[in-house]
Amino acid sequence: MAGPGSPSRERRPATAPAVFANYQTVRSASEAVCVPLEIEDHTVQTAAFVSPPKWHLAHTTWFFETFVLEPFEPEFEPFDSRYRILFNSYYQSVGAQHPRPERGALSRPTLERVLTYRADVDKRVGALVGEASDEVRRRIELGLHHEQQHQELLLMDIKYNLAQNPIGPRYASSAPVDSGAVAAPLRWINHDGGLVEIGHSGGDFCYDNETPRHTTYLEPFALASRCVTAAEFLEFMQDGGYDTPALWLSDGWNTVCARGWNAPEYWRKQHGGWEQFTLRGWNELDPTAPVVHVSYYEAEAYARWAGKRLPREQEWEHAAADRPVKGNFVDSGALHPLPAHGAGLTQMFGDVWELTASPYTPYPGYAPAEGALGEYNGKFMSNQVVLRGGSCVTPASHVRATYRNFFYPDQRWCFQGFRLADQGR
Repeated sequence: MAGPGSPSRERRPATAPAVFANYQTVRSASEAVCVPLEIEDHTVQTAAFVSPPKWHLAHTTWFFETFVLEPFEPEFEPFDSRYRILFNSYYQSVGAQHPRPERGALSRPTLERVLTYRADVDKRVGALVGEASDEVRRRIELGLHHEQQHQELLLMDIKYNLAQNPIGPRYASSAPVDSGAVAAPLRWINHDGGLVEIGHSGGDFCYDNETPRHTTYLEPFALASRCVTAAEFLEFMQDGGYDTPALWLSDGWNTVCARGWNAPEYWRKQHGGWEQFTLRGWNELDPTAPVVHVSYYEAEAYARWAGKRLPREQEWEHAAADRPVKGNFVDSGALHPLPAHGAGLTQMFGDVWELTASPYTPYPGYAPAEGALGEYNGKFMSNQVVLRGGSCVTPASHVRATYRNFFYPDQRWCFQGFRLADQGR
């Protein structure tokens, strides 16, 4: 998932009271994500690519201690000097890190101690922010967006961890969500293309990988009005999609064979029908909702089967640029994609992160921020693909049309799906 970079320096950050009010709101939201968990859930790590909830709570606190308190707090003393290594993620410039695959072995510090760590750092940030410089407030803002990323990662990792348990524990109530009767029919929305502006420009917060804004040329193109549904993906499966090597990129076919894929992540055949594991436990598959938890390889194979393609990220951003950032985000409480409704382009924001055909590479003129804070985004611009638009577990205030998320093409635990693209008509 996209990592912290440098916020825009073309504007002054919010006032101290507004900064700290937002700080308290975002920090509280992380702990709220963990309220439904049992204490035992906080240490579970069932795969090397996920992290225990307790680690997320500590790492996001480590960020503020390391990048805000340590350089700016008078007479700084760490809460616990051992945490500098224990809860560092990828910041080589900061120092050593505890191995990611071994985070689940950390029975200590306890959850109670981690929550005490959070409270201590929160109190100290609150004392600092009143007299803070613009740079401190920018770093706090950056840390809050970083924490919102981890709120989504928390739900991704919680879902994956619970799904590995044979008893199928539920994270949230199993009460059904009223999603409507059927998905909107698929239509094609044409765009003229031409010279267009892509990337972030001033105003609100952005990560460095969204800059600089630049001109690019687009051929005329068409986007599907909504995302591909579970029912449509089932047609691909029933037509031998997972058994037809001609539909797959070479790396994709090798992955299918090596991992035995025959359906999206969290699907299982049960009593003649398909079920899907959700944050509300095992449920009958909703055929009208967007297909979710498919890799880039699966999306690309489906597009080839359908005689279409995936959108390029520039096409997606151009189409989304003038649309309000509204949709099924974590704030809705659905915690799962919902069927599309309405006319025109729908589901551009929320529901599922939309896979694109674009590799995660720098924009023309891109330069990573200096120091450790600029270390994350730029150094991962290799062998990953771009996703756009946010998902049903993304905080609504965290998303914008220029936001570039990225994952490896074989990964599926993100709440990701896709829509089709075609040449203009």
